[in-house]
Amino acid sequence: MLNRIFAIAKKELKQLSRDTRMLFIIFFFPVVLLIIFGYAINFDVKHIKIAVYDQDKSDYTREYVNGLISSEYFDLITYVQDESEIKRLLDEKIVQVVVVFPNDLSRKLLSKQEVKVQYLIDGVDGTTASAIQNYVNAATYSYSIKLTKEYLAVTGKNLYVPIDLQPRFWFNPELQSTKFLIPGLMGMILIVTAVISISLSIVREKERGTIEQINVSPLSSFEFILGKTIPYIFISLINATIVLVAGYILFGLVIKGDLFLLLFGTLTFLFAALGLGIFISTVADSQQVAFQAANVTSLLPSFMLSGF
Repeated sequence: MLNRIFAIAKKELKQLSRDTRMLFIIFFFPVVLLIIFGYAINFDVKHIKIAVYDQDKSDYTREYVNGLISSEYFDLITYVQDESEIKRLLDEKIVQVVVVFPNDLSRKLLSKQEVKVQYLIDGVDGTTASAIQNYVNAATYSYSIKLTKEYLAVTGKNLYVPIDLQPRFWFNPELQSTKFLIPGLMGMILIVTAVISISLSIVREKERGTIEQINVSPLSSFEFILGKTIPYIFISLINATIVLVAGYILFGLVIKGDLFLLLFGTLTFLFAALGLGIFISTVADSQQVAFQAANVTSLLPSFMLSGF
C-alpha cells in the first residue's frame, strides 16, 4: 500500500513541476499577498499632517504644539494666518487636522480659567479620525496635567490623582498592524493555496481521462486521495515557512511560543483545508469551475468569518 501511495505522490510532484500556472499560484501568490498586506495595508495612524491657527502666539501655545510634533504621530505642515485658509487646507487634503488656539488662551490660563482648544479633523475616514481624536485627547490631557502640576508646585501643593491608570499591551506592545496581519495572512495563504491546488489536481485527472484508468486499477480511493494529498501538505508547510521567515526579515515578526504546537495546529488546519479541496473536486467537472469554487469557499470566508 505504501508503495502505491508514494508512487501517486511522486507522479503528482512530477506533474506539478511541469505546471507553471500551478507553481505560480503555490509559490508566488503568497509572496504577492505578503507584500500587499505588509506594505500597502497599514492600520497604524502615524505622521498625521496638522496645521496650527495660533491666535494667541504665546509660550503656552508653542509648548503645546512642540509636545504634539515631538511624537511620531503628528507632523506640523504649516501655520494658518487667516481663518479662511482652514477650509482650503482640509478640502485639498493638505492637512488632516487644524488646531485652533483662541486669542485669550494665555490670559485665561494665567487667571486659572478653563480654555477651549478646537481641533478640526477631516472625518472622511472614520477610523483614522477616531484614532486622531484619541491621540489629541491624550496629548491635551498630558499637557493639562503638566500645567496643573506647575501651578500646584508654585502654591506648595502636590497633585493628587486617586487612580493612576497604567495600561500594558500584551503580545503587541507597539500596536503594530503588521504583527496582526502577517499571522492572519499565513492562515489565509494556507487555506487558499491548499484548497485550490488539491481541487485543481484531482479535477485535472477528470479532464484528461486518467481518472478512469485509476478507477480500474488496484489502487483504492484512500490510497489515491492520500497520495494526492501528501505533496500539498509539504508544499503548504513550505509556504508557511516562507511567510514566517519573510515576516521576520521584512517586518520583525518573531515567533514566541511552542513551535511544535504551531506545527500541530498548522497540520490540523491543512487537513481541513485539503478536505475542502477534495470535496470541491468531487462536484466540479472542469478546472475553471474548481478554481472559482475554491476561491469562493476559501478566500472569502477567510476574510469574513475568521475575524482577520
